[in-house]
Amino acid sequence: MRKKTELSILKALFAIGIVSFINLIRKPPIKDWVIIFLLKSYIASIFDAIFVKKGYLKYPVNLFKIFDISVLFSYLIFPVTCIYFNQVTKNSSLSGILFKCLLFSLPSAIAEHFIEKKTNLIKYKRSWNSIYSFSTIYATFLIVRFIMLLIRKESKRQQE
Repeated sequence: MRKKTELSILKALFAIGIVSFINLIRKPPIKDWVIIFLLKSYIASIFDAIFVKKGYLKYPVNLFKIFDISVLFSYLIFPVTCIYFNQVTKNSSLSGILFKCLLFSLPSAIAEHFIEKKTNLIKYKRSWNSIYSFSTIYATFLIVRFIMLLIRKESKRQQE
C-alpha cells in the first residue's frame, strides 16, 4: 500500500513538473530557459549519480526503475525550479541573487528532509544529511546562474 501511495506522489509531481515547464517556457527568452533546464538537468544528474554510487543516497521507489538516480527530480523538478530561480534573479544584484537562492534552496531541502523521513522515495545513507542536500541545491542553483551570466555576456559581446 505504501509503495502505491509513493508512486502516486511521484506521478502527481511528474504532472505538476510538466505543466510548470510548459508554463515557464512561454515567457521570453525561451532559449535561456531551455539552456537553464538542460544545464541544471546535466549538473543534477552528475551529482545525483555520484552521490548514489558513493552510497550517500538511495531511491527505493522510483518512476523509472532502470535508473539508480531520481530521474523525476534531476530531469524535471530541479530544472524547473532552477528556471523559476533564474527568472526571479535575472536582474538582481549579487546580494539579491544569494538571498533568493536561499529562498529557493531552503524549501527544497526542507521538502527533501520531510520526504526522506516520511516516505521511501529517498533515503540518506552513511553520513548524508539535510545540510549536505541544502548545500548541494544552493551550490547548483548558483553554478547554473553563473554559467548563464557568462552565456548572456558572451552572446551580447558576439552581437556587438
